[in-house]
Amino acid sequence: MTNQPLSSSNPRVDLEYRRKKNAEEMRHQVISFSIMIFLTFIAFAAVAAKGFTAWFIIPFILLLAVVQVIFQLFYFMHMSHEGHEAPSMFLFTGVFMAFVIVLTFMTIIWW
Repeated sequence: MTNQPLSSSNPRVDLEYRRKKNAEEMRHQVISFSIMIFLTFIAFAAVAAKGFTAWFIIPFILLLAVVQVIFQLFYFMHMSHEGHEAPSMFLFTGVFMAFVIVLTFMTIIWW
């Protein structure tokens, strides 16, 4: 089963398969785009609301930003597809190293 050809000898089957996959991919992108717009509205509403302090708003907006970056990586940059394991590893290694470096310098400066 793992050695199946990428296309069959029947072009009609290939066309139907591609249409189905494209429709599914488009549905995922529209849903993730809608979620990102909703998260943006939540961030604006949190800033516009007068009952929240800056100690709540800043981490909350950063959390929403991280969620949006994850959505963009996995759905708009197609990191959820097969064959993107190496770029994902390098990307997440870079993010981890940046986090460690920022944490190190913040620790050196503050203590």
